[in-house]
Amino acid sequence: MSEGVMGYAERNTWAQLIASVGGTAVYFAIVLPQLGGPVDEVDWVWPMVWSLLGAIVGSIVLSILWGIGAGMRDPEEEHRADQRDREIEWFGDRVGQAFMVLGGLAGLILAMVEAHWFWIGNAIFVGFFLSALLGGIARLFAYRKGFQ
Repeated sequence: MSEGVMGYAERNTWAQLIASVGGTAVYFAIVLPQLGGPVDEVDWVWPMVWSLLGAIVGSIVLSILWGIGAGMRDPEEEHRADQRDREIEWFGDRVGQAFMVLGGLAGLILAMVEAHWFWIGNAIFVGFFLSALLGGIARLFAYRKGFQ
């Protein structure tokens, strides 16, 4: 791969990062304006479900379209992950999993103190988002700056 060219795995990381930020932004744009009243009246379940599904589908579609565009531009480009990609993936997963655990712990603690389901669901959701965001940023940093 020549200098400055984005490989298959790095493109997928960008697609996942863009989709997760977009899905989370849509969710909070729908839910945050409702927080003026009691949380029992906040419509958050289906917006969260659709945001998660939209981010997953958006990531897949963006990755496919970006791959098609890259393949048309450079048909000789490798479209499989190599050892460096696998190591960077592992590194990003390790960074992201810490935040997924923190979100799960926050949800567990909120359940123990009998907090409203809204807060439990959102604590876990924010853990998922931070896991995707910071794991993706760690991968991109590793692609551009190295990680060892």
